[in-house]
Amino acid sequence: MAEPRQNPLRSNPLRGRVVSDGDTQASLGNVANIVTVVRILCAPVFVWLLLSDGDRDGWLRWAAAALFLVAILTDSVDGFLARRQNLVTDFGKLVDPIADKILVGAALVGLSVLGELWWWVTALILLREGGITVFRFVALRDRVIPASLAGKVKTWAQSVAVAVMLVPLDGLVGTGWLWLGWILMAVALALTVYSGLEYLVQARRTGRARRTG
Repeated sequence: MAEPRQNPLRSNPLRGRVVSDGDTQASLGNVANIVTVVRILCAPVFVWLLLSDGDRDGWLRWAAAALFLVAILTDSVDGFLARRQNLVTDFGKLVDPIADKILVGAALVGLSVLGELWWWVTALILLREGGITVFRFVALRDRVIPASLAGKVKTWAQSVAVAVMLVPLDGLVGTGWLWLGWILMAVALALTVYSGLEYLVQARRTGRARRTG
């Protein structure tokens, strides 16, 4: 008995729609996923620029801050393209939030290396982000816990706090700019811890509902 022929689009994830809208298979290399991957590739370049400048607040520091802002702002671009053009893929769902964590994590580590952010703050945020990510993959691989409002606000709070701390405006507007960065980072840290605990509580409730359902 002859074996059924495989659809070539299904056997090759890189084949399919790259930009155009439609109902057929979207390529793994579609434009939305490309934007996501480019954001990840920006992280090592950003770190190099930041650390190469040191604490001199020269053009490399400004370039690092600009690159971070562009990379973070494109977070909404890949999601918009994926939804509008029906280019949503499992790869995109997986990698898109990781791209944000890599960028913010790289910035936090860079700021701590330069002595502009306490290491315990960086360690606590990275522990929360890494722990929840591993928990989602291992413990929740059979179910999805949607991101809460606190989780979404947390992501933007981290990005805004890091952006303010990266832009060296304190030399122009005074120490008030430094205080603004520290206050925003404190808010981001509080939201990071709260949203992590909220996620674990929601996961526990979902697990109980599945067992009793």
